[in-house]
Amino acid sequence: MIEKQQKKYQPSTVVTMKVARVGEMGAFLDAQTGNTSDDILLHKLQQTSPVKPGDKVSVFLYKDPHGRLTASMRTPRMREGQIARLKVINTSRDGAFLDVGAERGIFMPYAGMRGKLQVGEVVWAKLYTDKSGRLAMTMKVEDEIRRASRPADNVKVGDMVSGSVYNFTEQGAFIFTDERFIAFLDKREMTTKPRVGQTLTTRITFIRDDGRINVSMRPIKEKAINLDAQMLYDTLMARGGKMPYCDETASEVIRERFGISKSAFKRALGHLMKEGKVEQKDGWTCLISQE
Repeated sequence: MIEKQQKKYQPSTVVTMKVARVGEMGAFLDAQTGNTSDDILLHKLQQTSPVKPGDKVSVFLYKDPHGRLTASMRTPRMREGQIARLKVINTSRDGAFLDVGAERGIFMPYAGMRGKLQVGEVVWAKLYTDKSGRLAMTMKVEDEIRRASRPADNVKVGDMVSGSVYNFTEQGAFIFTDERFIAFLDKREMTTKPRVGQTLTTRITFIRDDGRINVSMRPIKEKAINLDAQMLYDTLMARGGKMPYCDETASEVIRERFGISKSAFKRALGHLMKEGKVEQKDGWTCLISQE
């Protein structure tokens, strides 16, 4: 019976416990095993207000560097089921730890991660209780973000919106904007591949009937032509004045090599040809000598 009672308290849990006694180091909380040596220390440094014997306190349990179960009155700032943008404070082969305002970070198993995280990144995550009864984190927050979102209004195509990436698929990235809009960033509209958690400022390209929006990292077409043309020109310069890409090159190859659509490639190439800087020969694009 005692062994079963000892398992009542586990690390990464928030529980209410009774103060059994107070000593020099702090208060000892009744572990309800009938053995005072099992009582859990609530150190003075982990108390947010003074406690006395008989008080019932809400505490966050964790293991100290020696592996002993320890208590802190600094509990998570969020409740189970809530989502928030949280900082990554540590990583391991098995997952990552996120800062929720408690004495220790809450573990997020690898299965709950979206991509490989780095210390210092801020990501959308949800607090939940795992099968063992411990608090844990997950980046699978689509349902919660959908419920928290609102239809895009008072905006128009061409407006800029900022938000953070919360999911990434083969088709593109999903962003939750500061206005609580859900935005989809097609991979064809990316200038670089963003990381999950990264904050982006993007341009609205389409407002959908369901109130969501499509966005782009690319500038408006007129400006994009100049930027793409410069990229192609720089590529030619780096390759000694010629490259095996032209109007007839497959769109998949263009996308893979330059990160732009076939139509954007042709517009940029046409811009360079109009300026007399390049010409196409036998499937190659070459710089025209300016001498």
